[in-house]
Amino acid sequence: MRWNGQQVGADGIGGDAALPGMRGLLRTVRTPEFAGTVFHEVEARSALNRVGSSSPVPFGWTVNPYRGCSHACTYCLDGATPVLTADGRSRPIAELRPGDEVLGTVPDGPGGRRRWIRTPVLAHWATRRRAQRVTLDDGTVLTTSAEHRFLTPGGWAHVRPGRCRSSVRRPHLRPGTALVGPGAAARERRRPEGWADGYLCGLVRADAVRGRVTAERFPSAWVELEALARAHHLITARRSVPIGGGTGEPVPAPPTRLPPRPGPGWSAGFLGGILDACGEVTAGVLRIVPVDPGLTRATADALRRLGFRVAAEQTARAGVPGARALRLLGGAPEQQRLVATADPAVARVRDVAGALVEEPPDGAPRVVDVTDTGETRPMYDITTGTGDFVAAGVVSHNCFARNTHTYLDLDSGADFDSQIVVKVNVARVLERELAAPRWRREHVAMGTNTDPYQRAEGRYRLMPGVISALARSGTPFSILTKGTVLTRDLPDLAAANADVRVGTGVSIALLDRELQAGLEPGTPSPRARLEMVRRITDAGLPCGVMVAPVLPWLTDSDEAMDALLGEIAAAGASRATVLALHLRPGAREWFLQWLGRSYPALVPRYERLYRRGADADRGYRAALRRRVAPLLARHGLDRAEPDPRDPGWTRQDVPTAAAPDPREGQLSLL
Repeated sequence: MRWNGQQVGADGIGGDAALPGMRGLLRTVRTPEFAGTVFHEVEARSALNRVGSSSPVPFGWTVNPYRGCSHACTYCLDGATPVLTADGRSRPIAELRPGDEVLGTVPDGPGGRRRWIRTPVLAHWATRRRAQRVTLDDGTVLTTSAEHRFLTPGGWAHVRPGRCRSSVRRPHLRPGTALVGPGAAARERRRPEGWADGYLCGLVRADAVRGRVTAERFPSAWVELEALARAHHLITARRSVPIGGGTGEPVPAPPTRLPPRPGPGWSAGFLGGILDACGEVTAGVLRIVPVDPGLTRATADALRRLGFRVAAEQTARAGVPGARALRLLGGAPEQQRLVATADPAVARVRDVAGALVEEPPDGAPRVVDVTDTGETRPMYDITTGTGDFVAAGVVSHNCFARNTHTYLDLDSGADFDSQIVVKVNVARVLERELAAPRWRREHVAMGTNTDPYQRAEGRYRLMPGVISALARSGTPFSILTKGTVLTRDLPDLAAANADVRVGTGVSIALLDRELQAGLEPGTPSPRARLEMVRRITDAGLPCGVMVAPVLPWLTDSDEAMDALLGEIAAAGASRATVLALHLRPGAREWFLQWLGRSYPALVPRYERLYRRGADADRGYRAALRRRVAPLLARHGLDRAEPDPRDPGWTRQDVPTAAAPDPREGQLSLL
């Protein structure tokens, strides 16, 4: 391969970006045509893969020229972009790792409401992209790729205009676009002057009240470990004076007096100490219970000085008659701002999980300008359990397709779309294995694991050699694909069909272009796939269509199914198989998140329908089969699916010797 602009062994391509320890690795390639994707060219030791005996599929062998798929989308941010972690702090996105917990969102009923939730980082990767500069009215400047998406009140929007790979005009940011998120006020900042003295004063005084001890006996048993560790660090940084009756080692004295004119830095620190000693969060609501009336007044005064609003209410939790709690007003945005301002140490008072995602009191951050910098920079992205995270104070999307490959009939995996393994010698190795005396010419199915006609096939052209090797050996085979690159090889497939039985299958789930673009990003449109069916059948090849996934209450109406099956029959398909949506673990959460954004009223119905597992309720599946059967018959698509294990699939005598096991010495892939 000689690709224009390829980089081999540069910018860490042969190191961090490569799959470590991969046997047979020839080189690693990056090309501008597949920005953000790394291709690992390998010399495979085996091409045939045996399907496990426990698998219910009606074939025993498959060939995968590729591991991974370059169909998927890529989103990314500058490495210094702060990401809000689950403990309310921030970390640069470049420093995050799988297993870290960040703050994400989940739908919360109709009306587009969302709630904050703790979510794990599932994957982290780096790339190089042309940088776009997004400036917000709160002073935030984001450096992103053009494809990156942020959450707006109207849904997800890309940074730059353009068309998706699915050819649909994509929504994008414009000057004035409001973004969902706590904004810059919730981002961590440097501790101002006086913060340390204020923190110690607040913590020590509150501890003295709660523990009924004097300030000189700090700490009591009430102080939590996180606050105690911080206090120890701050105290030892001060001058040492003997306290506590003059016994023991000299201990630095913490400041405990309230200054006559507290500054903003001292006030912020004071609130941090008070929160660590007296703060509590229940159902997303932050309350401060200082117990002592004087300390309650001092806390309320500090909050007002920094622009926070509170409501005083009676509480029995402190165990003191007449004690009052200060309830912070303004919801999660104000709690996030207070945490960023006061910087408490105790994680439980920093947690906003469960609270509603609300607009900040001073209004949502808005886009001022989007500028193409003209520079290509290193960028990073993560995959989270919720599909989003908070970047520089706004809710940011991560790659949707990455964790929905399973229900889109594609593989899932952290590196599925960014680390593509290419078996450059697959045809040569396959030819050798098929020539072995023990090979019984069993049916070989392709496209059941990774799509052999993904975009990269347009460059590597591995399939013509695979088709030729199978045909010359007398091995029947079938191909299932969404990729229209298959039409390039129709002459080869038609010639092979003269020697062996060749089956083709195309996956078409629905006709609605807008709905399909959201569900299957980066794949050819339904019309393009119907045209591919037409060209396959015009070439004299049988072509079946997999109508999957059928979406309950969205694409399963008699009218929608009748229209789709009519188009499939008109394209010349020989049969169709209709399957309801299958929600495997991981895919389930991602699909319900999409459903909550697009059709929130359906979420409870889906939860009931899939309450027992990955498959829809048995009654629904039976009803779907009953409704679809007459439609399939009406359009002549009800022919039985040929069983590849039937000897009639091959047109040559089959040797009776035992088959070899190509797993011996097979290339081990991550």
